[in-house]
Amino acid sequence: MGGKGVSVRNRILVGGVAAVAVTAGVVGVVASNADSTEPGVKAPVVADASDANLLQTTHLTVAAATKAAQAALDAAKQENQRVSVAVVDRDGNTIVVLRGDGAGPQSFESAKQKAFTAVSWNAPTSQLAGRLQSAPQLAAIPGTLFLAGGAPVDAKGAPIAGIGVAGAPSGDQDEKFAQAGAAALGH
Repeated sequence: MGGKGVSVRNRILVGGVAAVAVTAGVVGVVASNADSTEPGVKAPVVADASDANLLQTTHLTVAAATKAAQAALDAAKQENQRVSVAVVDRDGNTIVVLRGDGAGPQSFESAKQKAFTAVSWNAPTSQLAGRLQSAPQLAAIPGTLFLAGGAPVDAKGAPIAGIGVAGAPSGDQDEKFAQAGAAALGH
């Protein structure tokens, strides 16, 4: 081995040492980043998502809820009634509300409450209003309204939505219009 340069053996040795150093540096950076999280960023929690731990529900689509609300509003129009119609999901979340031309300002909120009451107990609100005689404390439940005008919508025997109508001179009329909305869904 002359004095001209570095031997092949030394070159291989230096190259190998450099490769090990680069690899160790990359592994160190990756490990360091894995251990440190940015403030406010949490690592995802892994949970057992087996079927026994999951609840599957059925929800109306916006299109179906709109179809039901429009059918109820149309039934009211045919009888020259000015009403509001609300459709809520199983949890009481509003899917759609239609306020008919000339409907009173109170009808908007009353329709939502009747819809929520109907789906919560899976019964028409006219039936539930009768329960207040023996259990008047039911009227104190937030978001509910125990007046006729709410109809539940169910699928496979479970409540999935409620339709509430408010604004007609009688709750019986409101409920008839809510039932027309439910019927539009094939019930």
